[in-house]
Amino acid sequence: MTEERHLIGLLLGTEEDWPAAFETILGRLGPVPGPGGLRHEFDCERITIEPFWLSYRPRFDLVIDRLAYWYYAPREWLKKVALMDRVYLLNSPFTFQAMEKHAAYCAMMRLGLKVPETVLVPYKNPVDNVRYAYTAAKYNRPFDLDAIAEQIGYPLYMKPYDGGAWRGVSRIGNPAQLHEAYDQSGEMLMHLQKAVDYDVFARSLSIGAETMVMRFQPDQPMHLRYAVDHSFLAAEPGAEVVTIGKLVNAFFRWEFNSCETLVTGGEVYPIDYANACPDVALTSLHYYFPWAIKALVRWSVFALVTGRKPRLDLDTAQYFEIADDPGATYPQKLAAYRELADRYFDTERYQAFCAESLSRLDEIVLEWVAGPDFDRLLVDTVRSVYPAHEHDAFVAHLRGLLGMWVSDENAKAAAA
Repeated sequence: MTEERHLIGLLLGTEEDWPAAFETILGRLGPVPGPGGLRHEFDCERITIEPFWLSYRPRFDLVIDRLAYWYYAPREWLKKVALMDRVYLLNSPFTFQAMEKHAAYCAMMRLGLKVPETVLVPYKNPVDNVRYAYTAAKYNRPFDLDAIAEQIGYPLYMKPYDGGAWRGVSRIGNPAQLHEAYDQSGEMLMHLQKAVDYDVFARSLSIGAETMVMRFQPDQPMHLRYAVDHSFLAAEPGAEVVTIGKLVNAFFRWEFNSCETLVTGGEVYPIDYANACPDVALTSLHYYFPWAIKALVRWSVFALVTGRKPRLDLDTAQYFEIADDPGATYPQKLAAYRELADRYFDTERYQAFCAESLSRLDEIVLEWVAGPDFDRLLVDTVRSVYPAHEHDAFVAHLRGLLGMWVSDENAKAAAA
C-alpha cells in the first residue's frame, strides 16, 4: 500500500492544553486508509514566526490558526500560503480578521436572520490620525446618542464592533449608564444593540461539519459557564441554532468558529457569531473538551485524506437568491441555507468517511481521557491557570466532569 505523509501546523499563542491533546490523539490515531489504496500518515508541528520569502514553498499541508486574529506577521504568512500554495486553512484570513462582528451582523441581517436591532456609533474619542480633526470638522455629523438609545429601547447592550472575550461589553438600562459606557469606550468603535429577554442562551462550537450546542451561562465564572445539559432546547429551535452556526461558517468560509444565540418562546436570535479564536480550553469546556479534540482531528484528517480544496471565494449570490425569494417563508429559507451549508462542508461524505476510516477514534479518545496521561494534562493545565490555593478544588471539579463524560461514553458503547 502506498503511503502519503501530511504535515499539520499549529499556529499558537499561549495555549498548551488543546494543542497537547491534539498532538497526542493524532499520534495515537496512526495511519488512515484513503481513496485509491493510499495509506495516509500525519505529523504535527508548532509553527514558529520568522521572516519568510514570498516565493518559498511551505512544508505544511494544513494549518490550524489560533494567533493571527491579533498578530499581523503570521496573518500575512497565512494569506501568502493560502493564495500561493493552497495550504488548507480552517478559517479564511481574508474574511476573518480581528474577530470583527460588524460584517457578520450585516451579512446575516441581509439573509433575513433575526439579529436584534443594531446601530453603529462613531468613536467617543478622536482616533490617532493627524487627518482626523480636518475630516471630522468637515464631514462628521452631530448625533443625539440619547435619541438613538430611545429609538432602540432600553435595555440595550453597548459592545465593540470587533470585540472578543466580552471586552468592553455593557448592559445599558438608562441614559446615565449609556453615557458612562460611551465615555469609557474611548477609541473603540461601538455597536448599540437591543437586548433580548431570553429563556436560554445557547453557545455552539462548530468544527468543520460538526456542531456542538451547549447551554451557556454568561453570568457565571468561566469554569461554570458551559452547563452539561443535553435537553435544554426543543427540537425545532435546536435545529435552527445548528443551521445558523453552519450558515455563518459556510458563508464566510470559516471552519472553526463559535456562535451565540438567544432563544425565547421558540424564537432564535443570533447575537455573536464571529470568533476567530473560539474557546476550546479544557478548563472551560471540560465535559465537551474530548468532543472538540475529536472533531478537530476528524476534520483535519478528512480534509487532507480526501483532498478537500480550500475555498477563498464567497459566492454570496447563491445565498442572496434565497434571501430575496418573496415566495419563501423563513423556515423554507433556513432549510435552503442549511442545504447550501451542508453542501459546502460535504457533510454526507464527511460522515461516511468518519464511519469508515475513523471509527476507532472514539475508542482512542475514551481510553486516553480515562487514563493517566490525560489526568497529567488536566493537573498541569490547572496549575498553569489557577493560583496554588485553588489547585485542589479545580482538579477535583474537572476530574468530576470528565469522569462523567467517560461514564456517558462507556454507557453509549455498551448500548451500541
